[in-house]
Amino acid sequence: MTGYRLSLFAAAGSAFLLIAALTFQAAGYAPCELCILQRWPHLAAIVIGGLVWLTGRVRALAILGMIAAGAAMGFAIFHVGVEMQLWDGPQHCSGGVGDFARMSTQDLMARLQDAPVTRCDEVAWSMFGVSMAGWNAVFSAGLAAIWAMAAVRAGRGR
Repeated sequence: MTGYRLSLFAAAGSAFLLIAALTFQAAGYAPCELCILQRWPHLAAIVIGGLVWLTGRVRALAILGMIAAGAAMGFAIFHVGVEMQLWDGPQHCSGGVGDFARMSTQDLMARLQDAPVTRCDEVAWSMFGVSMAGWNAVFSAGLAAIWAMAAVRAGRGR
C-alpha cells in the first residue's frame, strides 16, 4: 500500500475511533475530562488526512499524523494509569454548571449539586478487562505505526 493510501487509512481509523466515542456518549456513557482530551488528537489526525487527500503531500503530513496518534495514545495511557490508581488524575472532573455569574448563591449551589460528575478514575465500560481508554491506547498505537509506515513509504517514493 502506498504512503498516500496508508495516510488516508490511518485518518479513517481516527475517524472510526471518534465516531465510536461519540456513539458511546450517545448511548449514555458520559465522557470524563480525560476521555474528551483523548478525542482532540484524533480530530487533528482526521484533518491531517484531509490535507493529505487535498494536497497529495504525504511525508511531512504523515509525520504530523503520527505525532497526533501518538499524543492520543499518550493521553489514553495516562487515563489508564488514573483508572488503575497508579497516579492521580485531574481533580476537577465534573460537569458544567452554566452561567454562574448571573445566578444567586442558592441557584449556584443547587446546580453544583445536580451537576453530573463523570470520574476519570472509574472505568465506565470495558471489554476483556480493558477499558475504553485502554482500547484507545492500543488502537492509537496501531494508527501511529500506520502513519509512520506512510511517512517511510512516502520518503521512498511509494
